[in-house]
Amino acid sequence: MSNVLLLTSGRESPADILPSLSLLPHAIRVAPTAVESVISGPAPDAVLVDARRDLALARRVLMTLRGTASAVPVIAIVTDGGWAAVSADWGADDLILHTAGPAEVEARLRLAIGRRSLEAAQLPDEIRSSGLVVNEATYSARMNGRSLDLTFKEFELLKFLAQHPGRVFSRAQLLQEVWGYDYFGGTRTVDVHVRRLRAKLGAENEALIGTVRNVGYRFVPVKTGGGRGTDGTVSEASADGEGQDGALGDSDGSQSDAAAARGQRAMAHADR
Repeated sequence: MSNVLLLTSGRESPADILPSLSLLPHAIRVAPTAVESVISGPAPDAVLVDARRDLALARRVLMTLRGTASAVPVIAIVTDGGWAAVSADWGADDLILHTAGPAEVEARLRLAIGRRSLEAAQLPDEIRSSGLVVNEATYSARMNGRSLDLTFKEFELLKFLAQHPGRVFSRAQLLQEVWGYDYFGGTRTVDVHVRRLRAKLGAENEALIGTVRNVGYRFVPVKTGGGRGTDGTVSEASADGEGQDGALGDSDGSQSDAAAARGQRAMAHADR
């Protein structure tokens, strides 16, 4: 028996939304169609999203859940018309017609839960690189043994970059992957979070997040010989590449603070 969370914007019972559920031995919990329903309550084994009527709302929630990198499989319940409307970028693990029989519903739940379990077993709980340790299970990060006090989005951004060492991501890509499809803020948000991450990593480690001019950011591991794992074009990005986001100032738009921060970083680089 699995614990299944059913998200719906209506007042119908699970048997009205997906009749076959009443014939299966799963524990069903019903909650409003919102991401908060998934992350605030007891952790479910699978999430069913009622997409029979409000496809726009279902799409928004599915994309947001995908952006949180949740390990819980998400299945959308659709009508015949909705079946044709859903695409891969919605982020659902599977689709199921609301008229599906109990054998099909059981099989889709079992396979979706099984796939996610296998993926979770293959992924390490910790990401280690260049003295940085990111623990996904405890949502904690350490730099050379020093605990980093990160906000949720700072942690998610650092984790995502560390998971893809050397790969360059544009600000728009980072917004999509870390903040989700339904985030309407500008790319300045990414610059602000990168600047805060660098400050928390410390002057001697801030180059772990390299700036690629006119493109975006990437995680730059330190070589075992003590040099930075850069290719030369990005090794100076943390200094002069900072001009893109440094010019923005702090989150309150302070230019003087940004200039002071650049001066401190320049001195730190000179000392090295």
